[in-house]
Amino acid sequence: MGLKQVSFICMTTARKFLVIADGSDESRTAAYFAARRARKTGGSVAILGVATMEGGFEHWLGVGNAMRAEAMEAAEAAVESLAEDVEGVMEVRPELHLKEDDLVKALCDLLEADDDIAILVLGARPHGEDPGPLVEALASGKGLFAGRRIPVTVVPGGLSKDAIKALA
Repeated sequence: MGLKQVSFICMTTARKFLVIADGSDESRTAAYFAARRARKTGGSVAILGVATMEGGFEHWLGVGNAMRAEAMEAAEAAVESLAEDVEGVMEVRPELHLKEDDLVKALCDLLEADDDIAILVLGARPHGEDPGPLVEALASGKGLFAGRRIPVTVVPGGLSKDAIKALA
């Protein structure tokens, strides 16, 4: 299963919505919201998947390589799954990005590289649960952006598709 990165030359100022693919139900909710908004506003969707490696296995080269490969496969599967969902709503394939890095660094790097990304859409976990690392960073005032700043839409993870249809 390989990812193809597709680039489109666009002469309009249509908004590009960015969603983070992490395999969670919340990222699926955020992707659905982003796809609905993009379709209604003539925008597009980009999906970022990030394979993160926890430290400590560098001295065991074989273990580190196996863990890195597993992390990339998991990130690619999460991106592909969301891409299918978005394509089902928009009837066009979203732009796909797959990185191996720290999540916040990969996000900042992509925002610096792609000026067309106008809105980051995050899914928050349902009430009473840890909201997730990116939502937590926003809520604590730490922020996410080292350089170019964009608006962030946080979609509650417990929203139904019908509720999202009414909003987006």
